[in-house]
Amino acid sequence: MNWKNLIAEPSTWRGLVWMLTAMGLAVSPDQQAAIAATGMAIAGLIGAFFTDSTR
Repeated sequence: MNWKNLIAEPSTWRGLVWMLTAMGLAVSPDQQAAIAATGMAIAGLIGAFFTDSTR
């Protein structure tokens, strides 16, 4: 698969959001909760408003 096609997929963006969210685990507990909530919200929005192509 061509990387340009892959980067256009919402599932790729959701995966990137989850990876970036996981990187926030080395901060204070309050910051962890805020980062996790933000990451989940962004991933949910991507899933709600964009569809994966079916090839």
